[in-house]
Amino acid sequence: MCGRFSLASRATQVAKQFGVAHLATHGHRYNIAPLQEAVVVVCQQSIRRAALMRWGLVPSWASDPASGQKMINARSETASDKPAFRTAFRQRRCLVPVDGFYEWEHEGRQKRPWRFCRRDRNPFALAGMWEEWRGPGHSPWQTFTILTTSANALLARMHDRMPVIIPPEQYAFWLDEAETDPVRLRPLLVPCPTESMEGYPVNPVVNHPAQDVPLCFEPAGTTEQGMLF
Repeated sequence: MCGRFSLASRATQVAKQFGVAHLATHGHRYNIAPLQEAVVVVCQQSIRRAALMRWGLVPSWASDPASGQKMINARSETASDKPAFRTAFRQRRCLVPVDGFYEWEHEGRQKRPWRFCRRDRNPFALAGMWEEWRGPGHSPWQTFTILTTSANALLARMHDRMPVIIPPEQYAFWLDEAETDPVRLRPLLVPCPTESMEGYPVNPVVNHPAQDVPLCFEPAGTTEQGMLF
């Protein structure tokens, strides 16, 4: 799954990599949690742009926006068929720029946070879908979810799922509004190569969603700084 991620890279770097004119104001985010706003990249009428959306997809037909709390992730194997996701999967796919995401290792009753990122530490894209919800008495909400797949060898020791990572050469295909066939999109929904990523244990401050600080990136301790795998 994916329950926390970061985007602390320079806005100009992210905008250039994702082919948008400018990045929606995001600041440096070290610990983005569900129900918070985050940057996503969408393509509408063949124009690619970055926008801020709330993490936790609320279907357009939902009677209560609280449903978004349960829809921060969508299983890639079934998203094209599920009522909550199938329209967004065909018509409103997006990229979620990140420079890392977090997972927790269970040690007895303790949970130790790890950060996973590219070996070159560059930003990368998670596969997402978005929706717009308009409820009585509410201004329009744009929300998104992150697609997950089976874990690669790097993540498998902690969880059986991981976010789908879209390679740069497939950004245009994933965002293409004209592409609505789940069968053609399915080859993208696979675990990313293990050798392109690394993971390391980080400071437990990341356990608290309110702590959105650089300390979240720091290795858990000097004795563990060499524990990259």
